[in-house]
Parts: sequence; structure tokens; C-alpha cells
Amino acid sequence: MTAPLPAALRHRAEGLAASLPPLLAEAEHLAATVMLGEHGRRRAGIGDEFWQYRSAHAGDAQRLIDWRRSALSDQHFVREREWQAAQSVALWVDSARSMEFSGSRDRAPKVDRARLLALSLAVLLVRAGERVGLTSAALPPRTGQMQLQRLAGRLCDTGATDYGAPDTSGLAPHARAVFLSDFLGDPAPVEAALTAAADRGVKGALMMLLDPVEEGFPFDGRTIFESMGGGLRHETLKAGDLRGRYLARLAERKDRLAALARLTGWHFTCHHTGDAPMVALMWLHRSLERVRG
Repeated sequence: MTAPLPAALRHRAEGLAASLPPLLAEAEHLAATVMLGEHGRRRAGIGDEFWQYRSAHAGDAQRLIDWRRSALSDQHFVREREWQAAQSVALWVDSARSMEFSGSRDRAPKVDRARLLALSLAVLLVRAGERVGLTSAALPPRTGQMQLQRLAGRLCDTGATDYGAPDTSGLAPHARAVFLSDFLGDPAPVEAALTAAADRGVKGALMMLLDPVEEGFPFDGRTIFESMGGGLRHETLKAGDLRGRYLARLAERKDRLAALARLTGWHFTCHHTGDAPMVALMWLHRSLERVRG
């Protein structure tokens, strides 16, 4: 099944988002949710009024460092401004080949559902005045209707690898983030990305997307298992004998992701593409509210 065009994807996403109230996303402790105009709030942000110094974090741009203040100490400091902009939310949608899987011709592949949920969430956030972008440096968080069009285009990009790993090169300190993936590949890159994000004060939500076939493993007899990219292949005459081990490993993967989320202050859930997308969108909405400051 081919990926939807950006305009069509946006139309579907807006239709889903329209049935929910606007997302009144609360801010984390260093951010606010609404533009405050000329009267800045005493929160760290990007306004014009100086508020405070803070120690530089890994990933802070060199241009942000106040070298005069830093010269008085053994560490680097960043000048923080009064907050006059909405909080940023960064999205990562896994576009790897594994996400193209669907266990039925009547069911969209996982990547279609992930794109729909990500853009639907972006619609709600933009309506509430939030800045939304990607976790990569390809599309920094912005607000406005044009940003939705940019997001739709970027979300329709396809990957070349069998399994995906989060690109957090553009993830700003103290932002919020959402990762949508099947998380069926090597968990190490995901764990590294989430740990690095947490070290920078980023909180958010992990959503594992699975096709019902991947959850139930309804295979028996002679079966050939092959990755979507063709890089992995396994043939067995007794697929039913693998069911117990497969389900145990899948449960272990979910437990590992849930434990990682708890450790880093994130939220985790598993969504099946056979279920209504509204349920998943509402969960993402609530998760962002729960990680507010």
C-alpha cells in the first residue's frame, strides 16, 4: 500500500482531530503553553528580557553560551530569557520497512496509522498555539497552519532500513516528545535516545504500534517469515511451535519499554492498528498533559 499524499494525510488527520476538544497542552516547568505578548512570564524561554543564568547542557548551541559569565567559573553558562513562546513538542515517526507491514489487505500498514496519529496530534497542538516539529533537525518546532503542511510532507518520507531508530539531533532541552514505532528492532538505539532525551529534561510518550497479526501470531505449519526489507528470512515447518516463545519475547520487549519509560519519566502504551485511532490519539493527548511541569 502506497503512502498517502501529504494533503490527503492532513485531511484525514484533521477529520480525526476535529472530534476532540482542542488540546490544552500544559507546559513543563520551564515553559508555558500560550503566547504571553509583552508581559513575560518568569519561565525559561526565548523572549527578549533577561531572566537568569543556567549551566549549559550537552547539546546547547555554542552561540547560546555567555562567555563573559562563563569566564568567572569552571563551567559554561547560558543566558535564559523570559518565556514568550509556546512549549515545543517534537515528533518521531518510524518510517523503516518494518512499519510497512499489514496482516490484512483491509488494514492499513502500521506506518499509515503512525503518520495519521502524529499529524492529528500536531493539528490539536497547533490549534492550541503550540509549536510542533520533528525530533530531527530537518524540521524545527514552529506553530501555524504552514507547519502542518511541512509536517505532512516530512512524515511521508520513507526509510530504507528494516528497523528504525530515533533521530534526536534537533530535540531541544526541556521539550516534550512523542515516539511512534513498532520498536521491534534492536532496542539499544531507542534506549540510548530516550536516556539522552531524559538527561536534557525531555519528557513524553512512547507508543508501540503493532498489527493484530504481530500480537496474536496466528501461524501454523510450514511458514516463511521474512522482514519487509528482505534482509531477514526464516523458514519453519512447525510455526505453531514458535508461538509461545514469540509471545514471551514480545511481552519481554513491552516490559522493557515500559520500564524504560518509567525510569525516564515518560509514558508507554501499545496500540493495535485494528483498533480505533481515536483511542490512541486521546491517550497521546493525556500523556502530554501528564508530563507537564
